[in-house]
Amino acid sequence: MTATRAPEDHVTARSVTRHRIVADLHGLGVGQGDTLLVHGSLRSIGIVHGGAGAVAGALREAAGTVVVPAATEQNSKTSRKHLTRIAGMTPQEVLAYRAAMPAFHPGMPSGMGAIAEAVRTGPGAVRSGHPQSSFAAVGPEAGYLMDDHRLDCHYGEDSPLAKLYKMDARVLLLGAGYHACTAFHLAEYRYTPSPPVRRYECVVTAVDGQRCWTSYDDVVLDDHEFDVIGKSFEKAADVNRGDVGNAECRLMSLCHAVDFAAHWMTENRK
Repeated sequence: MTATRAPEDHVTARSVTRHRIVADLHGLGVGQGDTLLVHGSLRSIGIVHGGAGAVAGALREAAGTVVVPAATEQNSKTSRKHLTRIAGMTPQEVLAYRAAMPAFHPGMPSGMGAIAEAVRTGPGAVRSGHPQSSFAAVGPEAGYLMDDHRLDCHYGEDSPLAKLYKMDARVLLLGAGYHACTAFHLAEYRYTPSPPVRRYECVVTAVDGQRCWTSYDDVVLDDHEFDVIGKSFEKAADVNRGDVGNAECRLMSLCHAVDFAAHWMTENRK
């Protein structure tokens, strides 16, 4: 008797295939030697045959090196996610909650969505070591880009973003808006006068395997204006727009985006 195949076992008329994603990426302007910083929304692409793994594979096939944010808010007591979670708790409840928070380790899941996780967990992937603002990458430049990500530098000159800037990488917003454009954070280290600094705290895994807290000072990060910056940038710069599957996408120079954002922040942030 012939077994009935489940709907997910075959390509339907509504499915977006890996082959189509590769073709759409090339149509958008992605080149096979490109280094891409990708912010993606799986849902926006449509019903993808093979899911997030197929999208990650298509990105690798279409470009050279693929980089994704792999940030972890769940181990930080200074993140917005944590502060929202403990709002309304008693002091005793806060202490108990923090005692149970997971410590960062290289295999810790990020909170950056299915596509980013598919890249992070895919074959040959490398992750930077920052316990809150790590990145993951796959491709020829992955090791170089992920190396030496300093604790007191979320997104600045000693982070993968600065290396991506030097490499003239490109940003791909794959169904994501400018609010998700991590590249703009590099501008927060570069606008003048000097940006404000704050204390960050998170729980990590020590060399001996024990759970411990660490704290450090770094630039204040604020993404509330990123949509405004992005829309202004798009009016002034060369941004490729098109669809990948059903997702509205934008492809741009990371250098140009960072430079524009730094100038915008210099003019508008007080």
